[in-house]
Amino acid sequence: MNVVNTSKEFYGLCHSAPRPLALVPTMGALHEGHLSLVRHAKRECATVAVTIFVNPIQFNRATDLDQYPRNHTADANLLVKEGVDFVFIPTTDEIYPPEFATTVEVAGPAIPLEGVSRPSHFRGVTTIVTKLLVLAMPDTVYLGRKDVQQAAVLNRLVDDLKFPISVRVMPTVRETDGLAMSSRNGRLLPHERAAAPVVYRALQAAEYLFINGERTAVALEGACLSVLQAEPLVEEIEYVALVNPTTFSPLNQISKAPATLTIAVRIGKIRLIDNISLGSSSRQALP
Repeated sequence: MNVVNTSKEFYGLCHSAPRPLALVPTMGALHEGHLSLVRHAKRECATVAVTIFVNPIQFNRATDLDQYPRNHTADANLLVKEGVDFVFIPTTDEIYPPEFATTVEVAGPAIPLEGVSRPSHFRGVTTIVTKLLVLAMPDTVYLGRKDVQQAAVLNRLVDDLKFPISVRVMPTVRETDGLAMSSRNGRLLPHERAAAPVVYRALQAAEYLFINGERTAVALEGACLSVLQAEPLVEEIEYVALVNPTTFSPLNQISKAPATLTIAVRIGKIRLIDNISLGSSSRQALP
């Protein structure tokens, strides 16, 4: 596996690699969720490239940036075992040199929810991803569904700028107790970690109602809120929202199209997000 640190090296590897080329963009601190994206990419593409870059311009608070876990050696070892072809691990100055003066901003799905909670976050995401797409020009980029609004924003970016790239959004990978895998989970204190699966249980409560016929946002969101409010360690509920999965506009009820139910909460100092899709006709009624 080649590990490169400059844009020139990364460009050269991508443009000489066998096609189709997969790109898996990450911020490192890799876990099974990231590795599942790599495995999907390996099955579907001839070459797999992974990027590891803790992107400073998508953090709204300096403390969050400083506390983000970094272990590039461990990450590289995991990627070697998965058979990744090459990894791009640039420095901040390589991506954003002193004269850097360009950003990329998406409206639409980037405006509500996370856009309100984390101003400028999506501008940072779309700027770095645009740079990576221009450098690599992959055939497919692989994203995780846990960050479902981010995936919708990047889909909008690719469609609007007419990148000849397919965006694959793969299922959320969960711990055995249902907690969505995240690099932030390791910062939870033991008692907070024990409480954290309440986020998925809240989504499941709404899913139960949906599978058994409920379609209104007030009832589905209310089911989530009831579960979250019953957990003393949930210090803040930023939002519980039923939205259109493409535009992220709020829905009053689910009609024909699938909908996304999404949550953001704080347990202790750690912010957790999760979501489910409601609308799959293949699901059976829960017991």
